[in-house]
Amino acid sequence: MITLRNVILRRSAKVLLNGASVTINPGEKVGLVGRNGAGKSTLFALFNGTLHEDGGDFSVPQAWRLAQVAQNMPETDESASDFVVGGDTRLVELRDALARAEAQHEAEPDDAEIGMALAHAYTDLHDAGEHDALPRAQALILGLGFKVHELDQPVNSFSGGWRMRLQLARALMCPSDLLLLDEPTNHLDLDALVWLESWLQRYAGTMIVISHDREFLDAVTDVTLHIVHEQLTRYGGNYSAFETLRAQQLELQQAAFAKQQDKIAHLQKFIDRFKAKASKAKQAQSRVKALERMERVAPLLAEADFSFEFKEPGNIPNPMLTIGDASFGYRLDDAPPKTILTGVNRSVLAGQRIGILGANGQGKSTLVKTVAREMGALAGAVTEGKGLNIGYFAQQELDVLRPQDTPLEHMVRMARELGSSTRERTGEQDLRGFLGSFNFSGDMVKQPVGTMSGGEKARLVLAMMVWQRPNLLLLDEPTNHLDLATREALAVALNEFEGTLMLVSHDRALLRSVCDEFWLVGRGRVGDFDGDLDDYQRYLLEEAKRVREEARLASREPEIATPPAAPTPAAAPDRQQRSSQAKPLKRELQQVDERLAAAGAEKSSLEARLNAPLPAAEIAEAGRRLKALNDEIGQLEERWLALSDQIEALAVG
Repeated sequence: MITLRNVILRRSAKVLLNGASVTINPGEKVGLVGRNGAGKSTLFALFNGTLHEDGGDFSVPQAWRLAQVAQNMPETDESASDFVVGGDTRLVELRDALARAEAQHEAEPDDAEIGMALAHAYTDLHDAGEHDALPRAQALILGLGFKVHELDQPVNSFSGGWRMRLQLARALMCPSDLLLLDEPTNHLDLDALVWLESWLQRYAGTMIVISHDREFLDAVTDVTLHIVHEQLTRYGGNYSAFETLRAQQLELQQAAFAKQQDKIAHLQKFIDRFKAKASKAKQAQSRVKALERMERVAPLLAEADFSFEFKEPGNIPNPMLTIGDASFGYRLDDAPPKTILTGVNRSVLAGQRIGILGANGQGKSTLVKTVAREMGALAGAVTEGKGLNIGYFAQQELDVLRPQDTPLEHMVRMARELGSSTRERTGEQDLRGFLGSFNFSGDMVKQPVGTMSGGEKARLVLAMMVWQRPNLLLLDEPTNHLDLATREALAVALNEFEGTLMLVSHDRALLRSVCDEFWLVGRGRVGDFDGDLDDYQRYLLEEAKRVREEARLASREPEIATPPAAPTPAAAPDRQQRSSQAKPLKRELQQVDERLAAAGAEKSSLEARLNAPLPAAEIAEAGRRLKALNDEIGQLEERWLALSDQIEALAVG
């Protein structure tokens, strides 16, 4: 188990934990929560050994293997699959051990001990999952949203967000007793997030996760650790249970504090009235001592909540926009346009609150960018209502802020560009006051944006969008860098917004709270989604299963492809043709069965031989043969599955 006893933890001069104690038991799934700056990431540094306690005692079992997502951007020409396989540290160690054993055996072929070590190396490598390492890695990669054709692409060919997904897959590939995840959902779409939840629910080790996604925490954790006022408090249950228990505790604390204050006032009143009277001096003195001995209940310390609101739009056209027989996609230099969506016929009406759903890569951002005028339609028309004023929050919006400029300079420049169209006062003091309402107070308005956190940059983008008084909000993953408090504030503000909303988000709590209807983007189309988010999660899991099955079939390289459906002028000739096609497959299946039986028997015989004393050369040769047999058995099993699927498909017709 992990134990902290009276731990003191500092970051520079700031004390983050002061006498904190807690125990985490093996197999528990822990959510670590607290305000930004409370010390969550610093505590992670203690867990992974990069930071040591400044006082008290901290311990993690020495035998535990640790897995965590590397924060550096990977730079390598390795394929995505090989990069993720490399995350299996046990496999890498055993591969290195085998290479050393083979080199030693080549140098001293008659050494019995070296021969035995070589045989053990082959067996250990197989037991560690060498035979299925690549399929395991590829299942992780596909689950996190990659396409089948990307499995063998170099890591360097992917953008930053996708490389960080590969880092996550690499961490999940590592066999571990303790898994540390710091904001694992930041670079994920909802389909990848749902898959990750399903994977983590099956994880057998101890997990500690930092996340600002309440539904994710609810799905994968059963214990919550709260960092507040330099202490760690443990709550049994997920994030929702923590919120309920914490609210009850605060209510009890406030009641106890009020009751104690009444008692203190009563004692003090007696002391003040009778301390000068000789006949009552003894009783007054006893009450003074009672006050001194009293263990004071702490008052509730108000936490600075963040809130904001969208201004009432100047006008609201209806419809906001109409899309007719449109095709959306990308225009490429010196190449035909790449069409993503076709036959789009949609109207966006005043007051609609639309959640845009769809598996990764299906065209959600393409739809939003086209509506936002970032891209033009490839065909058809997008007709805007008179006076349409779009507020657009893009996934990459934080990247287009000017790092050297301050929040105030961003606001001043935007005010000049827009002129008086927003009817807002644009003096520097007015803009300072406006930024203050988004927690940019004092010197922060003069701080270069490049030195700010992702959450602070996101708040600045929100402030700039609110100031423009939009009547249509297009939000593409607005919560990626927002903490729980700011996400709550955004949900409240969106619910009070009087215009129209179109939202792409992997934050299901936000989608549930602000959207009244859903559009589904998939397989080149945009249509209504009639179910709720629970129905959508089931749809995503089914889609992910379908993609993994396609990848499994594509990796088999069968000698005989699955035959296409034959023209069927009559049922009987069709059955006869399918029966004819199945015969060679059945013959091959029988041959594979026979070879599997023979290989299995030879493997058992070899394993028995290796348990008896043998010359070094025979041990080494037996080890090599055992490895070859294991590889052959794996290939035969894959072929057996491929043939069975093809025969079954022909039987079904």
